[in-house]
Amino acid sequence: KTYLVTGAAGFIGANYLKYILKKYEDVRVVVLDLLTYAGYLGTIAEDIDHDRCEFVRGDIGNRQLVDELFTKYRFDVVVNFAAESHVDRSISDPFVFARTNVMGTLSLLQAAKVAWQASSDGFAGKRFYHISTDEVYGALELGDAFFTEETKYDPHSPYSASKASSDHFVRDYHDTYGLPTLVTNCSNNYGPYQYPEKLIPLFIDNIRKRKPLPVYGTGENVRDWLYVEDHARAIDLIFHRGAVASTYNIGGFNEWRNIDLVRLLVKTVDRL
Repeated sequence: KTYLVTGAAGFIGANYLKYILKKYEDVRVVVLDLLTYAGYLGTIAEDIDHDRCEFVRGDIGNRQLVDELFTKYRFDVVVNFAAESHVDRSISDPFVFARTNVMGTLSLLQAAKVAWQASSDGFAGKRFYHISTDEVYGALELGDAFFTEETKYDPHSPYSASKASSDHFVRDYHDTYGLPTLVTNCSNNYGPYQYPEKLIPLFIDNIRKRKPLPVYGTGENVRDWLYVEDHARAIDLIFHRGAVASTYNIGGFNEWRNIDLVRLLVKTVDRL
């Protein structure tokens, strides 16, 4: 199989790339990444051997580039991690999120549809796997049950609205054109290579440097934390065993109040 993995210089994508290259010797991967502020080529530099893994710097919203890559490499699989993902940044500039998360995903979908429809075997053996977030479901009240795949979408930020829109486009491409799609919605990830503006690496760094710890409100908000390498394993499992056109939620069953997590981080960093 030849994979197009977008956004693999970012946090979750990089961990997934390392996972599949280690697990499968017969997989060839082309990484497409624009290397924005959250993408760092050094994370995957050792993985790019120009034999099983190649790197292309570019924008998923550039249809000409994406079409050229499909023609050159004849991808069997698209795994789309490329996205703007920080809520505060989405409030400052929602248009960037709409361009990347919505129009960029639409660009990939259309390129895959055109290329695969024109191939000799059509959609057979092909997959378009879209990585999304549980933030499309909105927020839970204390004591509520977990989100499920049937939970109604209720986004509350430009970020989550843009991801919700991209999810709908992915599903619509299956319903309208028969594109073999999969969508997964994950909870908050943590682990190696995470960009330092996110809560856990930001607070670890601030604790080390004795800077303020900016907890939102009283810190009562609860999040479910998913270790990024577990997420990579889940994506691989769903890719191979998931039903086409289905949605799967991926969580860590690891809920923490923000204030309790911060106290644990302070205690752990001080001990270390």
